[in-house]
Amino acid sequence: MFQGFKDFIMRGNVVDLAVGVVIGAAFTAVVTSFTKSFLEPLIKWVSGGKGELAGSVSPADGVEFTYAAFLNALITFLLTAAVLYFLVVMPLNRLAERRRRGEEPPPKAPSEEVKLLTEIRDALLRGQGHQVANSALDEVLGRRPEPPR
Repeated sequence: MFQGFKDFIMRGNVVDLAVGVVIGAAFTAVVTSFTKSFLEPLIKWVSGGKGELAGSVSPADGVEFTYAAFLNALITFLLTAAVLYFLVVMPLNRLAERRRRGEEPPPKAPSEEVKLLTEIRDALLRGQGHQVANSALDEVLGRRPEPPR
């Protein structure tokens, strides 16, 4: 039961999705802070302090651009991303690399036995099965062909 859960958690797409959700939530805070700190005050400033565009273009006094809140959200986002990368993504990538190193790579070319068996199969399909099959079998078994009588 625990092995199945461990395999589920260690799958790359589950971890990627979880990291994406956390990063998305942190980035949402950055966008919200940018809107509250810069865009809303800009609209108030352009509209004369009314908070909406009403045709007036004269700048308003007392409109504050709260850039510190935006910088705070940006720093929080960067710290969240760094923690996720160094504590979740990087260790899982190392673990996946170790697992890959422990696996045997597949053979690059078919072995001699597979080639001979393929040759026998093809000969049987062509109807020349006995001649080719006997010579290939002799080669696999290391026997010398008998001289013709």
